[in-house]
Amino acid sequence: MPSISHKGQIMPQSPIRKLVPFAEAAKARGVQIHHLNIGQPDIKTPQVALDAVKNNTIEVLEYSHSAGFASYRNKLSSYYKNNGIDVSPEDIIVTTGGSEALLFAMGSVTDPGNEIIIPEPFYANYNGFAIASGVTVVPVISNIDSGFALPPIADFEKLITSKTKAIVICNPGNPTGYLYSEDEIKQLATLVKKHDLFLIADEVYREFAYDGLKHYSVMGQRDIDAHTIMIDSVSKRYSMCGARIGCIVSRNKQLIATAMKFAQARLSPPTFAQLASEAALETPASYFTDVIDEYVARRNTLIAGLETIPGVKVAKPKGAFYCIAELPIKNADAFAQWLLESFKLDGKTIMVAPAAGFYSSEGVGLNQVRIAYVLEENLLKEAVEILREALKQYKE
Repeated sequence: MPSISHKGQIMPQSPIRKLVPFAEAAKARGVQIHHLNIGQPDIKTPQVALDAVKNNTIEVLEYSHSAGFASYRNKLSSYYKNNGIDVSPEDIIVTTGGSEALLFAMGSVTDPGNEIIIPEPFYANYNGFAIASGVTVVPVISNIDSGFALPPIADFEKLITSKTKAIVICNPGNPTGYLYSEDEIKQLATLVKKHDLFLIADEVYREFAYDGLKHYSVMGQRDIDAHTIMIDSVSKRYSMCGARIGCIVSRNKQLIATAMKFAQARLSPPTFAQLASEAALETPASYFTDVIDEYVARRNTLIAGLETIPGVKVAKPKGAFYCIAELPIKNADAFAQWLLESFKLDGKTIMVAPAAGFYSSEGVGLNQVRIAYVLEENLLKEAVEILREALKQYKE
């Protein structure tokens, strides 16, 4: 029998999606599941985006430019300038989701055998993207007691070698909900300039900053224009996860020219999704005000509930719509599966994402789960009570 590639064998399963078969079996038994496992907002997609697809008059579904519609990139440039990020349309390549933007970034700045440093826990697919690119993830550990703040710069510096090509951050963070301060961004800027590295920032949750805090983009550090790469997406901003439209942004002309070769190799991003994404930029500011108010209320409800469960520790998120909770168990993978296979309360259970998959360090995060607060408040209250009772009944 032909052998599967080593790369394919070590490609990790998604900690978010690998429990889906157990969830499907539970639903088939009539169990209702509260999905806390995936960052799929229940917020309505802006109608203007849906109407752009519904009401279009396209007769031939052609390729677009490999960098995406010029009209869309022009409007994106204006959107960024309105958010204090001065970039031109030529600094932007539209991609098939933020995922492709990350793959383009890694393909453009690393070679097989190179290393990238990432504060962990981090978005689980960074592991997969790195493996697909033949790159090694070198983790620098943040911790729940500090709310997953940026680890000391000295911890980064001692990991930098001749193989290190980039530092990757997610801001605000998935899965932690941590929002980096201006000082933390400046510390990273100084570090990458000192060691001549790239700083890749996944900023897809930019709008979701709470408690009066402000999001500071790496693109605001103009003294490191040659070093910065921003990753973005419409998925969370406009509750358009299925559109699969993102972008890679950099003022480094050589980087954009290189990423463009990857973009040409995949031909073009999808047309209908670009139509929807371009139209979504017309969404009024009131949409985000209402959405942020809703997420703050949900966060407060969830965190307050979790803090009343004996043995549970949780870091209060400052942005995005996730938190990491430490549970009084040994193995969150086994617990998450048990919740779906063997537990229900009044015919209901919950689905969570085991947090070990958000680390690359072995044996870290085994008793943690990521919870996405993308459900209405009453459902979050119900989910907390289900978790409370489940922990009482669970036997390792």
